[in-house]
Amino acid sequence: MRKLLAIGLAAATLTAATGAAHAADAPIRVASKIDTEGSLLGNMIVEVLENAKLPVESRLQLGPTNIVRQALLSGDIDLYPEYTGNGAFFTDTTDDPAWKNAAEGYAKIREMDLQQHQLAWLTPAPANNTWAIAVRQNVADANDLSSMADFGRWVDNGGEVKLAASAEFVESDAALPSFQRAYDFTLDEDQLLVLSGGNTAATIRAAAEGTSGTNAAMVYGTDGAIAAAQLKVMDDPKGVQMVYAPAPVVRESVLEAHPQIAELLKPVFASLDRETLQRLNGKIQVDGLPAKQVAHDYLTQQGLLE
Repeated sequence: MRKLLAIGLAAATLTAATGAAHAADAPIRVASKIDTEGSLLGNMIVEVLENAKLPVESRLQLGPTNIVRQALLSGDIDLYPEYTGNGAFFTDTTDDPAWKNAAEGYAKIREMDLQQHQLAWLTPAPANNTWAIAVRQNVADANDLSSMADFGRWVDNGGEVKLAASAEFVESDAALPSFQRAYDFTLDEDQLLVLSGGNTAATIRAAAEGTSGTNAAMVYGTDGAIAAAQLKVMDDPKGVQMVYAPAPVVRESVLEAHPQIAELLKPVFASLDRETLQRLNGKIQVDGLPAKQVAHDYLTQQGLLE
């Protein structure tokens, strides 16, 4: 999951741990979060490093954000894929508008983590796994909908929409209300199907099946079920939501011992746009394929493995 749980650790202790030297022959301990995309990205990292004959110890699907971040800060692991947007919570700067800009948010967490924790953020993916609204593909095609600006105009002009969403998405000022203010539209109660405690799997399924007339859903941008459900994510040109771009984060001492890590992982993450991650996540979530197989097949097809 991209969402962050609170982390309470002593900064001085953590900085000392992450700054410890790394022997060139010591294994690079690669971890990931326990969710689908974390497993996919983690397996890609392991595959690429092993292919380059680097010593690797896999600790994939270690846990949620707070567990994996803490393990990196304490020096228990060396490398894992994280999201730039979580930097807002790591640094307690959620009100900073930089997090809504891909380049600025990446630069901010890269600088702060390097200075404070000796952690290096490597090349991020162009994908954005943040809150979004997706519309059924046939509805999007019929009404020429590609962005939230299009969506807002369509709704404002009487477009027949019913959105499946969680109570949090509808009620949180940072979610639907922010979209409505930015793109000048309003959804009334009759245009909402609020699923109490609903996650994106439930909202996507509701839109795909037309439950209670729904034809749009709250999603995360790279959800694996989006393509299979024949939904289209609306772009957010005004940057209403914080950008959650996946990127490898590695202890600086490990990168110094193995500087090739940055160049090895750069083309991998640079190739992962939103639609690519949707498709790959879908192979795991919808088709039931192992994340390791999906990662290996993709890297092979992209010519990223020898």
